[in-house]
Amino acid sequence: MKSKAMVLEAFRESLSLIEVEIPPLEEGQILVKLQASGVCGSDVHMWNGEDPRVPLPIILGHEGVGTVVDLKGVKRTVDGDPINPGDNIIWNRGVTCGKCYYCTVLKEPSLCENRRVYGINIPLNEKPYLNGCYAEHIILRTGTDIFTAPENINPSILVSSSCSGATCAHAFDMLTEHLTGKTVVVQGPGPLGVWAVVFARSLGAFQVFVIGGSTERLELCKDFGATNILNRHETTPGERKSAVLSVTHGRGADLVIEAVGAHGAVEEGIGLLRKGGTYLSTGYAQPAGLESIDFYRDVVFRNIRIQGVWVNDTSHLKQAINLIQQNPTLFEKLITQKFSLEETNEALIAMKEKKVVKAVLEM
Repeated sequence: MKSKAMVLEAFRESLSLIEVEIPPLEEGQILVKLQASGVCGSDVHMWNGEDPRVPLPIILGHEGVGTVVDLKGVKRTVDGDPINPGDNIIWNRGVTCGKCYYCTVLKEPSLCENRRVYGINIPLNEKPYLNGCYAEHIILRTGTDIFTAPENINPSILVSSSCSGATCAHAFDMLTEHLTGKTVVVQGPGPLGVWAVVFARSLGAFQVFVIGGSTERLELCKDFGATNILNRHETTPGERKSAVLSVTHGRGADLVIEAVGAHGAVEEGIGLLRKGGTYLSTGYAQPAGLESIDFYRDVVFRNIRIQGVWVNDTSHLKQAINLIQQNPTLFEKLITQKFSLEETNEALIAMKEKKVVKAVLEM
């Protein structure tokens, strides 16, 4: 039995459609027929060779929902339910070792030194070969944390919970104070920014600004709860700061979330905070250059908290799935175009050129 897959063989070159022989399953492995795979903004950076974690050749794609075809051994979901052929499932994209210092002592599996990630750092030539979601099938390895996919929700709607949703859940988990009645600024109106808006509003934020360069994406953020949008092509940094100060009695935002991963974002974002505010950086999935910050004036003197957010653990994926379940019709708006597996290159180009907010491959 063979499975079609789109393979990245050389950076900045088109992915190749190939057939991969599906190997016999080893103990603990699960063969999944993919129903939907998300095309993430970070996939574009990997395609361009900007992510140092990515080996070649590789099947990209770390966001997936699918149906169990076969499995070797007894497997259960995180909730304890038995997994059987025919079940629809969604999984944590990262598989951690559970044995290193970060897993066992710090209890921060997102920092696991041995973390393997489907579609990011597992090459095609490593067994069981089908290691990414840009394919008809994926083989989940032992140690993968799995949830049953809600039956009443289209798989395409669920895929963004695997990355953007889970990463944002991780970010908000790090807050040390409540958001009720407070002002939040989100830098970036892509999927990560949209999720940040949803989490901020669900936790009680009164005002949520979104800064971005795409009118279409900014308007979409309003559907998800943004109260103010600022187009960076139509405003200066000074004007954006004045807009935030004008509704916060001159103090600045309580929380700023970087969700764009672009050079210069941190410099502007920290300047939008009030004294004692918090800056969460979620968008840097790849190196983007150095930021220039006067640590005395901008951070220490103002008692600013700066928190980096790296990926997520399984609890954060659960939180994201729960949010989608509360309003799947709303999250359907996040998907602005669907592609077939054979159209993966077109999907990547559309994401790169920001012609879509979220692209999904439907098998």
